[in-house]
Amino acid sequence: MGSALAGAHGGAAGAHSGPPAFLGQVTALLGVSALAAYVSFRLRLLPIIGFLVAGVLVGPGALGLIHEPELIAAASEIGVMLLLFTIGIEFSLERLGRIARLIFLGGGLQVGLTLLVTLGAGLALGMGVSNAVFTGCLIALSSTAIVMKLLGERGETGARTGQVALGILIFQDLAVVVMVLLIPMLAGEGGGLWGMGLALLKAAGIIALVLLAARRLVPPVMEVVARTCSPEIFLLTVVALCFGTASLTAVAGVSLALGAFLAGLLVSESRYGAQALGEILPLQILFSAAFFLSVGLQLDLGFLAGHLGLVLGAAALIVVVKTVITALSVRLLGEDWQVAVPVALLGAQVGEFSFVLAAAGTALGLSFAGLGAQGSGVFIAATVLLMTLTPALAGLAPAVLARLQPAGPGPGAEPGQSEAGPSSHGLDVAGQTVFLGYGVHARLAARALSRAGQPYAVVTRSPDGASELQRRGASVLIADYTRAATLRDLNIAAAHAVVIADDDHDTTERALQVLRTVAPAVRVITHATTPAAFQSLQGLGAQHILLPGREVAAGLLDLLTPAGVSRQELARQLAEHPPVVLTPEQQAQCSHAQTSPGPVTPEADVCVACVAQGDTWVHLRVCMTCGHVGCCDSSKNRHATRHAQDTGHAVIRSAEPGEAWAYCYEHRWTK
Repeated sequence: MGSALAGAHGGAAGAHSGPPAFLGQVTALLGVSALAAYVSFRLRLLPIIGFLVAGVLVGPGALGLIHEPELIAAASEIGVMLLLFTIGIEFSLERLGRIARLIFLGGGLQVGLTLLVTLGAGLALGMGVSNAVFTGCLIALSSTAIVMKLLGERGETGARTGQVALGILIFQDLAVVVMVLLIPMLAGEGGGLWGMGLALLKAAGIIALVLLAARRLVPPVMEVVARTCSPEIFLLTVVALCFGTASLTAVAGVSLALGAFLAGLLVSESRYGAQALGEILPLQILFSAAFFLSVGLQLDLGFLAGHLGLVLGAAALIVVVKTVITALSVRLLGEDWQVAVPVALLGAQVGEFSFVLAAAGTALGLSFAGLGAQGSGVFIAATVLLMTLTPALAGLAPAVLARLQPAGPGPGAEPGQSEAGPSSHGLDVAGQTVFLGYGVHARLAARALSRAGQPYAVVTRSPDGASELQRRGASVLIADYTRAATLRDLNIAAAHAVVIADDDHDTTERALQVLRTVAPAVRVITHATTPAAFQSLQGLGAQHILLPGREVAAGLLDLLTPAGVSRQELARQLAEHPPVVLTPEQQAQCSHAQTSPGPVTPEADVCVACVAQGDTWVHLRVCMTCGHVGCCDSSKNRHATRHAQDTGHAVIRSAEPGEAWAYCYEHRWTK
């Protein structure tokens, strides 16, 4: 068997003596993407423009560096899926329910009016009903990828503008299901209205199944995966959930993009949305670049030069029709011009799924605007041109609004004003102390700040730590704080101070490096275990670095104590541990409870034994005989049980805020 394996290996090696055929194309894709992003940065342009222009230049119609567009097209589909997945994570079923009116009324008006206007204009120009409806389907759709990418880069995803735009885009993705079935019917083929009805019922059933899973299945699965504390398992699970849901919806005839959005909603229903977003974002950036490049690849510069007037005329008509109809639809929803104009200009281009519809219709004998054989070329050229110009069109909104409302925007919300608060995950860190990591020292300092009445927030990757904080009513977010996107979304620069108290030095360094790129001026407090670590953290920009020679938690409290509060007063506040007692019902359970009813003053609000060992815990228990505080049996060291075994003190009481149950080790009752 060994020789057979060796022979097979040798044969494989001989067959693949050179690089794989696709490697050159992938290398070109990555190299061009990086160069386009850099040039866009230097020219102060949005990366989207750079990717689109780069796609035109390296495509078959120009330099020909990328001559296998099928490979790039496959990567681009993944890019659209991941983009919509991240958008879904930032939403939730509750927020989606709040924009249901925007989806069905706003989106329905926009798509329906576009089809009616195009049909009327087409009939007036002698286009024919089939080609007129086909053209209306093509131009009714907008690019979800481009619009949401622009909104994300401008920080308006959670703004009213972003919500209205998203509502319309979701309806367009739903309308694609009908359009895919309608186009064969326009060409005299397909299953008729009965077949369309069955397909719509199947799609609705799949969507309902996905939404049910959001409530019942995904949150517990995410809990199990997150508790492994393995970034590999977490990332693979999240990506599998995205691709699996998108594939399931695609089987039902719903677009991959909408399926990926629904997958994001599934994850948002768990408490690990921020962590999933941080893990998936690098992949989303990579594949989104492939999408925008693939759009540029489809433009034939030779065709554009030969039909420039026709292409520009088609593009201008599309912009006018879509801008007017979309603005009217948004106004009919009751929104003001401050929302209607930006949404209309953002959606003035044609969507990526229109390419698929155009190819299907052309194969069946339909043509864009009744132009026959050249209709497909005109449509592709106009679409790529409009996608490239979308950032510029969106930038016209202030000038248009100034003409419509010369007196100013009035008391309403600004176009970019977010309704989602300072963070899309609902964590307000402005003016607060923010702990990145929730290790032993952070736990001590956070509990002390709670007793001193000082606000703080915690970002942690520990499900148990997050649960403890949530039970105490503290602000907490489960996320990877070494990700720039997470810190930027938190508006970390507005924090009073940032405490990087991770128990792992390498993680502390990574978090500090990323923090300094996002918030160069924010005050940073951390700790080091060796002189070399001290010098490293100092070089990375930490202002206050505590060493083991000085008790770290006490040092954190010194640095975080507000002006006007003396150390003596803070010490007095921290020393006040309210006494605890057993209720009459608890005392009646056994003789141990009767002889140890309390009151007992807990010796600390931490597990002192765990702190001495440099360990952490899950829950705290107080001995009702002597006031000893130890960690529970779910903790690593089980110090409460050890204390009971060593001393014979049988009754303990929960030391967690809001809990008053007691337990006897000997009689094994809980009440």
